[in-house]
Amino acid sequence: MAKKKTLRVTQIGSPIRREKSQRQTLIGLGLNKMHRTRELEDTPAVRGMINKVSHMVRVEGES
Repeated sequence: MAKKKTLRVTQIGSPIRREKSQRQTLIGLGLNKMHRTRELEDTPAVRGMINKVSHMVRVEGES
């Protein structure tokens, strides 16, 4: 079985004064506090969520 690719996503921006949908997207990614990091599976859904809040997150481990 092939190893699933993962992305390391870290929140670097504050959700204060952002649209509600962007705050909810951060919560969906598991990033509702500054400098919190999550290992997420590299799927199209996760990529879309990251793209929506790209100005507030740092992504590592991209291929």
